[in-house]
Amino acid sequence: MPARLPRLHLHQQPLRQRPRLRWLKKLALIALPHCRAQAKHDGVPLLHLQDIEITLVSDDEIARVHAEFLDDPTATDVITFHHGEILISADTAAAVAPEHGQSLDEELALYLIHGLLHLAGWEDEAPEEAAAMAQAQANILRTSLNQHPLPTT
Repeated sequence: MPARLPRLHLHQQPLRQRPRLRWLKKLALIALPHCRAQAKHDGVPLLHLQDIEITLVSDDEIARVHAEFLDDPTATDVITFHHGEILISADTAAAVAPEHGQSLDEELALYLIHGLLHLAGWEDEAPEEAAAMAQAQANILRTSLNQHPLPTT
């Protein structure tokens, strides 16, 4: 595994939500080595990328991309491209976070970790793969939150 971590670039399109981007980027930097340690094999993108672009988008935008690239016109939580681009729906995160007992920022962090794990070779098509991936991302999120808790204000 190369010693140098990829540079993370975090952006947001205009959104109704107001995520804490600085906090989210720092949490992503903490989670990144944990995700790399979970690489499925030496050829996964996460071990070789120099840059990773993470963009928070609306449900409308993620549905457009989902239709264009995956032939599914519905909104989804995360889309990961192996060239190092991760799109995250802030609308979906805002809708689902209360169901998971989390804040918007924690849900976004979970989605970000999910995208990084996809770059580390994890898949979630089969139920057993999805369960294993959910456990891995929950563990990484918990570890990362212990090091960089969400501010209370």
